[in-house]
Amino acid sequence: MRHPVEALKEYIRFPSVSTDPAYAEGMRGAREYAASLLKQLGFTVEVVATDLHPILLAERLGSPDWPHVVLYGHYDVQPADPFALWTDAPFEPTERDGRLYGRGTADNKGPTIVHMAALSRVLEENPDLPLNITYVIEGEEEIGSPSMPQFFDQYAARLSKADFMLVSDTGSPNTEQIVITTALRGLVDFEIKLRGAKVDLHSGIHGGAVYNPLQALMEICASLHNPDGSVNVPGFYDDVLPVFDWERDELKRYPETVESYRQMLDVPAFYPANGLSPLEAVRFGPTLEFNGIGGGYQGEGSKTVIPSEAFAKITCRLVSNQDPSKIKQQLIATIKERCPDGVRLTFREGGIAEAYLVVPPERPNTPADQPAALARAFKAADVAIGDQFGRAPIYLREGGSIPVIADFKKRAGLDALMIGLFTPVDNLHAPDESFSLALMDNAIAAFEQIIKNIALPPVVA
Repeated sequence: MRHPVEALKEYIRFPSVSTDPAYAEGMRGAREYAASLLKQLGFTVEVVATDLHPILLAERLGSPDWPHVVLYGHYDVQPADPFALWTDAPFEPTERDGRLYGRGTADNKGPTIVHMAALSRVLEENPDLPLNITYVIEGEEEIGSPSMPQFFDQYAARLSKADFMLVSDTGSPNTEQIVITTALRGLVDFEIKLRGAKVDLHSGIHGGAVYNPLQALMEICASLHNPDGSVNVPGFYDDVLPVFDWERDELKRYPETVESYRQMLDVPAFYPANGLSPLEAVRFGPTLEFNGIGGGYQGEGSKTVIPSEAFAKITCRLVSNQDPSKIKQQLIATIKERCPDGVRLTFREGGIAEAYLVVPPERPNTPADQPAALARAFKAADVAIGDQFGRAPIYLREGGSIPVIADFKKRAGLDALMIGLFTPVDNLHAPDESFSLALMDNAIAAFEQIIKNIALPPVVA
């Protein structure tokens, strides 16, 4: 395999934006490039057709007695718009001040190249490495992985022969302190629309006679939280499990204070619910958020109308043990009950995703049946990250959602070792996305060590 930075630059040059059909050629190019790298490493590569963007399924298999890991990544990226805010062209990778700039550098092409570069070095040294490896690289992660359910229908039984997953699509606080992510929040997405009269009405002629859909919408939305910020939906918290004591201890090691977090966000104050600190709330607590709201006149000045309709886009982030289907039905029932009779209510039901939680080995609540290969991988990662980055990793939940990780657990029985390789300054999904080349070097060395210690004699702590 060529030098990792040059390999990443070539990967970035393919504009693989999955949401926009105009980028179909870039999607094809990125997919073929990733497949070519896997073939160079000795993998058998299958291109799995889907209704949208194909999935790469690659295997390097030997004895069934060897440990077996699934490596997951995605070759699609977010749109680069607005282009004017980029310092350089987003799909022409540029090195500046120890970073590589370009769309997809951190999410997720950089981490994919890290894995491949580490594997290339290990296999060059150990061509007969006793490790079974399956790669799954999809092209729809940035649009919710709509083809993955069908993929699992076809391949879940085959994937279930593996012991665990290795993933780098999560974050760390900086380039020196790596986080091993232990949980991801689930998701419920929907939109409500309220309709009053068949057209916008003159507020002087009809005001006082009809229920303004905007007023009804604001009343409903305001009713969904209590004054302390907690979600005011019956049953919303019923299944939430307590946070483990060791997780709170790990959070104390996180290199950020509440005040530095506030300054970074530039907010006057925080509003966490249920007695959680702000740093706890973004990891340990479920939420209900308004992501968009509208109705009526939006232009300059005033227009004295009662709008005919109003809408709100709502999502919930859910924690382990909350059932997204149950939460969605609770929300719909609550909104229907609180909707005034003077407006008509409709719903657009979006996607749902389950939360995911894995407990590292040797914790009080580690499952007794945790696979030995997974426990060994966690220990290998702990040692390698400490050796290469100079600090032991922190084990933390993450507030974001990667729905496919919970699906791998549910459909194929695979838990995930998630090692975060992007940081807050990498500008994921924003202009001037970048990836630290120093972190890249350390990560490749760490993953070399991890792969060897999974395949070869166990790590001695």
